[in-house]
Amino acid sequence: MTRFVLATANPAKAREIKEVIQTEYEDIEVIPLDPSWPEVIEDGATLEANALLKADAATARALIPALADDTGLEVSALQGAPGVRSARYASDEATDAQNIAFLLDQMRAVSAENRAARFTTVAIAKWPDGKILLATGSVDGVIAEQARGDAGFGYDPVFVPTEGDGRTFAEMSPVEKHKLSHRGRAFRSLAHKLVDLERSV
Repeated sequence: MTRFVLATANPAKAREIKEVIQTEYEDIEVIPLDPSWPEVIEDGATLEANALLKADAATARALIPALADDTGLEVSALQGAPGVRSARYASDEATDAQNIAFLLDQMRAVSAENRAARFTTVAIAKWPDGKILLATGSVDGVIAEQARGDAGFGYDPVFVPTEGDGRTFAEMSPVEKHKLSHRGRAFRSLAHKLVDLERSV
């Protein structure tokens, strides 16, 4: 069984990643990030760059392979914002609620037919010897006019996936969300790559 350290201090994100990847790849043990480790400064210009920063830091400290990701919400009416700054949209120390409030305020004059958005996640597995596997997952949707639901985290209460039934991610069960979500798609793809890598050894 391969052990990976999970390069996130967000417990909700950690739970999602573990649920998705362990469903697809049984021979994996995912251990949490040591809370005493310093926070990684995510100053990369792209999602991939930020995911790599987190993976680099985690595997260097744990001395075992690391799993990391970065996610961005791109809103068409905001010219792709918040994008790579999604977690820090309202401010560098913003909470999920503050980011959502700021997003809705930015979109208060945007009509219902112009609220298209896309979530994208870049997921990375990195080994201490420098080997990397990368996968990407995306989902299209719209930004709701107000927050709905109390599940999930981040922008889940205002993101309505196009492939869904009109509910926000925050109104779905974890299983329902994983089937459609950007993070679910990215880590399922990464899990399949890990399985293929194991079989090729």
